[in-house]
Amino acid sequence: MDEIQVPVYLITGFLESGKTSFLKFTLQQDYFASPEKTLVILCEEGEEEYEPELLENANAVLEVIEDEEDLTPERLKALADAHDPGRVLVEYNGMWLVSKLEEMQFPKGWGIVQHITTVDGSTFEGYLNNMKSLFMEMVRHADMVLFNRSTLEQPLATYRRGIKVVNQRAEIIFEDEEGELEDIFEGEMPFDINAPVVEIAPEDYGLWYVDAMEHPMRYQGKVVHFQARVLKPSDFPAGEFVPGRVAMTCCADDTTFIGFVCKSENALSLEEGGWVDVQAKMLVEYRAVYYGDGPVLDAQKVKPCEPLEEEMVYFN
Repeated sequence: MDEIQVPVYLITGFLESGKTSFLKFTLQQDYFASPEKTLVILCEEGEEEYEPELLENANAVLEVIEDEEDLTPERLKALADAHDPGRVLVEYNGMWLVSKLEEMQFPKGWGIVQHITTVDGSTFEGYLNNMKSLFMEMVRHADMVLFNRSTLEQPLATYRRGIKVVNQRAEIIFEDEEGELEDIFEGEMPFDINAPVVEIAPEDYGLWYVDAMEHPMRYQGKVVHFQARVLKPSDFPAGEFVPGRVAMTCCADDTTFIGFVCKSENALSLEEGGWVDVQAKMLVEYRAVYYGDGPVLDAQKVKPCEPLEEEMVYFN
């Protein structure tokens, strides 16, 4: 990709999820001020509107693309020529496939630098039940997922885990009417992290995986015990494999294998796809598969075992 000269900020989310409110707030902030013109591309019109005074004060211009077939490289090129923007904000239609824009050929110098998905916490479960596949595509490459209108009575931890298994790097923020909700996950772990051997029950595997990926140092030096399937990537060294589970992120056709790199002297003899009982010490080491430091298991015992009664990990 050519060097990005015109940053594109992509905002996705279903109708009335707070996309326009978020962008209007952003345009008014001092930290977002710029002498260069800002092009706002609106792909979905809701109840909230961009006032002409706001756009003028922010040195911004609004362009509306109502139909998905009109969102083309040629249309974007025409907008670039007409406005010569220094940056672009795209309020994307929640019913359009995000991959279409992510894979589109942008005008020269344009490039997506941040993808934010907004979620109305009060209506989230209804959308998730009916449009889960579409939502998961929105968050798969998002840098931030912002839940507004959230309450502590909602299963926020479940929402967070479901997103993290699809997109581990996403920052997830929950807000109510007063602002960000903090410390909502303290004390929720169903296993004793300070036990001599931390027993990870099959139903808690997903929670452990997400927490360890997000807070690897919390598990540094801990000994864990769990059951998993064997994955042996072809590019792994002879003494390493991945014990993990298959997680359903959306539907039966949308699954992801989740697990940690594991060092074991028995790795070569393990059967691909077989089930194993693992006891290992958790370390934090650099691995290319993590794009940096991440959890690495140093196996103490690895032995074949019977398959779990419920093989799949669910995040709902």
